Amino acid sequence: MSVDVVTFGCRLNIVESEAVRREAEAAGIADATIVNTCAVTGEAVRQARQAIRRLKRETPEAKIVVTGCAAQADAAQFAAMPEVARVLGNEEKFDRAAWSRHDRVAVSDIMTAHIMRAPDVDALAGHTRGFVQVQNGCDHRCTFCIIPFGRGNSRSLPVQDVIAQARRLVANGYREIVLTGVDITSYADGDRRLGALVQRLLRELPELERLRLSSIDSVEADRDLLDALANESRLMPHLHLSLQHGDDLILKRMKRRHTRADAIRFCATVRALRPDVAFGADIIAGFPTESDDAFARSRDLVEECGLTQLHVFPFSARPGTPAARMPQLDRALIKERAARLRETGEAALAAHLASEVGARRRVLTERGGVGHTEQFLTVKLAAPLAPGLILDVPIAGHDGRRLLAA
Repeated sequence: MSVDVVTFGCRLNIVESEAVRREAEAAGIADATIVNTCAVTGEAVRQARQAIRRLKRETPEAKIVVTGCAAQADAAQFAAMPEVARVLGNEEKFDRAAWSRHDRVAVSDIMTAHIMRAPDVDALAGHTRGFVQVQNGCDHRCTFCIIPFGRGNSRSLPVQDVIAQARRLVANGYREIVLTGVDITSYADGDRRLGALVQRLLRELPELERLRLSSIDSVEADRDLLDALANESRLMPHLHLSLQHGDDLILKRMKRRHTRADAIRFCATVRALRPDVAFGADIIAGFPTESDDAFARSRDLVEECGLTQLHVFPFSARPGTPAARMPQLDRALIKERAARLRETGEAALAAHLASEVGARRRVLTERGGVGHTEQFLTVKLAAPLAPGLILDVPIAGHDGRRLLAA
């Protein structure tokens, strides 16, 4: 056994885990399991702790090292676990010298981080897409969110470094690249923002066939980004929006910076510029003080924005956040509302899939006999194909969750 990495959470953690493995191995670490944690919900933290206990039972000889957002935000709870050999912070996990030390807890003040430590990953085992982390941290303080305390303030990778990483990924055979980060629409390299980065990347890498964005905050989308969506066919027509709710009072209590009308207007604007666009969104069910009417407005937002790929989060109070001190809803009600919101999302997805039947779509093939369209719809292929191909595929049907190729 050498170094194994168990990853929880977002795409960003997937990218970072590969770099963490490399740094640990370069420092001479062996017989270790690294648990790269997520802190976005209490359930994510619970699952990480549960996994740590299971891993130690299954491989008693392995040293378990815990890192990631949950370890950064609350190192003490992991250091107190007898199964854990070391706890490393989000800055330390990329520091080869930190891996070489023997202190049990190495977690610095993430709020002092001003330069982005970018995981320079040329390949991701098992992934057909290449990922470039262009930004880290967040300057906003949404009342429900613990992530700034795990990631620090916003900082960005210089444009030239983004281009260099993307160029290496393309040279290694990746035909689609995803730009990822904590809050990528806050990207800033001098006066260059995300839209300028996207345009420059597509201009300097004509060989890059598909460029995709991870989750964005619509209120931060700049004019250059909208122009790129309108005019760059290689920028994929799929946006996953950090909306969180559809009621203005709840949005205000969340300390979000957009209104319901802003969200609807943004989707209409982008759809006018790029008629084939598909929208996904994160929405929280059961936020403190959420009334029946407020919840209904959140459900209605699915239709009014034309959302087709929903990520629903039952509200989870994170200790230390303002929302944790607000009047809480009953857990059973939160679960019930989350289930109803998921049903709404599933119906919207099924209707969207039905509208695709009979069309031909450009599909990036992946392992397991599936692929994804430009709008990030999953396609079950008629027969397994080598991953990494981009094919023109006729759509014969759907099963409610994915498209079925002819």
